Amino acid sequence: MRNRYLDLLRALAIVRVVVYHVTGWASLTLLFPAMSVMFALAGSLMATSLLRSGPTAVGRRLRRLLPSLWVVAAIFVPAMLLTGLPFTPAVLLWLFPVADPPANYWGALALSPIWYLRDYLWFVLASPVALWLFRRFPLPTLLAPYCLLLVIEVGIYEDPPLVLREFALYFGAWLLGFAHQSGMLRRLNGWVLGSTAFALAAVGGAWILTHQGPRGYDINDIPLGNALWSAAFILVVLGRAPATTAWVDRSALVERVVTVLNRRALTVYLWHMAFVVALTPLVDVVGWSHQDLLGLAIRVVLVFLLVGLVTAMVGWVEDVAARRPPELVPGGRSRSRATRRPVKSQVGDDHDPPGDPVPGASGDEAGQRTAEDGELPSSPATRAEPVPEQRSRGRGVIAR
Repeated sequence: MRNRYLDLLRALAIVRVVVYHVTGWASLTLLFPAMSVMFALAGSLMATSLLRSGPTAVGRRLRRLLPSLWVVAAIFVPAMLLTGLPFTPAVLLWLFPVADPPANYWGALALSPIWYLRDYLWFVLASPVALWLFRRFPLPTLLAPYCLLLVIEVGIYEDPPLVLREFALYFGAWLLGFAHQSGMLRRLNGWVLGSTAFALAAVGGAWILTHQGPRGYDINDIPLGNALWSAAFILVVLGRAPATTAWVDRSALVERVVTVLNRRALTVYLWHMAFVVALTPLVDVVGWSHQDLLGLAIRVVLVFLLVGLVTAMVGWVEDVAARRPPELVPGGRSRSRATRRPVKSQVGDDHDPPGDPVPGASGDEAGQRTAEDGELPSSPATRAEPVPEQRSRGRGVIAR
């Protein structure tokens, strides 16, 4: 069955990212460190997929990740080429962003969320080895990214390559997802988990207070504080996840919103910044400032409306990539599924999304799709525990 609590966390993270990009409120990064939460959730699901099907899970994950990017590239890359972007072999990175794909002056900001897919790609490729290490040496593996980040931030390792800096900053959250999937966080004594989270938050908070960035206490400008504060947050929200999540679906509206945001998470994330940038001139035309709450609220609503429109147009690509029947608005059949007469279970049926069997899929294939979409296996032997934030980064502004 689906773990709706994880769905809720992912939906909240997506909403927080969009609202922050519109408002620029640094306090939101402290209240909900969305990017680290998204990496932790992805790490948990990646571990489930690897344990079920081995390294082939990497290919399946890339199949889920890349098509939505290709849709964005098919529209924006020709526009950037027509407005000054040189056509070089580096343009091919828009097909497989193992490094930052090139962009022109306006595309660098409108498409800045691509950094998330770049890091996600790195983490997926590293996951088979990382999971092998985690299962044998869990604590040293968990601590490694944070130790690397500390070495970088205190100046012992000066000017590290981008890939090491990003692994140091966010791979710890990904590994905490491994710890969640393995049950390690749930098994921690409440006092141990609480005191660890408190210590991380205290040290991270102290570092944030004493190492303000150009935007004050925005943790995206303070890597070490970001990592420690986010780790504390993840320990709490995943380590003490509620035992039951039926309450998420008690409201039909909440259920539908959570479902849509999860099934269209990549589309919303990849497209929203372009609309934030496009609406920015309204600040000068209408006179809205970041202190004008009504103006900010209107801009947030406009961004979500525009994202909703483009999601209805191209969001079905995520269904195709996941080998689900394409839907204009996901979740429309969820109520009717609950009233269907249950059928006798067959091999792999306990891993299929309710009401969404994949024609011709074997049990392993169906189970893999279930795990990748946020479903968790119900077999006791494999049960697992119930994705403007901007930062200057060399070539341009990186949205967080």
